[in-house]
Amino acid sequence: MGDLLSLFINSVFIGNILLAYFLGICSFIAVSKTLETATGLGLAVIFVLTVTSPVNWLIYHGLLAPGALAWAGFPELDLSFLKFITFIAVIAAMVQAVEMVIDRYSPLLYATLGVFLPLIAVNCAILGTSLFMVERNHTFIESVVFGAGSGTGWMLAIVSLAAIRKKVRYADVPKGLDGFGFIMIIAGLMAMTFMMFSGITL
Repeated sequence: MGDLLSLFINSVFIGNILLAYFLGICSFIAVSKTLETATGLGLAVIFVLTVTSPVNWLIYHGLLAPGALAWAGFPELDLSFLKFITFIAVIAAMVQAVEMVIDRYSPLLYATLGVFLPLIAVNCAILGTSLFMVERNHTFIESVVFGAGSGTGWMLAIVSLAAIRKKVRYADVPKGLDGFGFIMIIAGLMAMTFMMFSGITL
């Protein structure tokens, strides 16, 4: 249990998928204009990451990994080169399924999140989490924790940026830095702040 807690804390703060690896930066900048949109997209990312990471783990270790098809009589077969396209297909299918379910059973929630759900399918943080899960040889339970932690860290980052942008909206920013340049400076300072967690040991 301690190892799982350590993995979760690490993926939220120390190895933040956005501020440490700069994955998902496009939607991080574009959707952080208001707290409401940032929170909505953040919650959707948490859900999709928590689901797709273990699903991709099952597909990889059950079908694609070297020797995974030994049960079918093909112990030498290695389909790991298909992991990119397979993971992307799973992510796209999961996002589409979530969108359809929300649209069918909760029109009010769909009106709030529906516009953000298609963005998740092209969010490189989602694919990056599944690839990291394979690279780091996580177990199934670890992949669930890692997916949830990565989603939580992504949401924490985008909501923090949205809150900062709300505060500095009426700040006296130098003309040369106003706009995108100022946002990138804030994002860089946030990344440096999250790096301070790297000294924490559990």
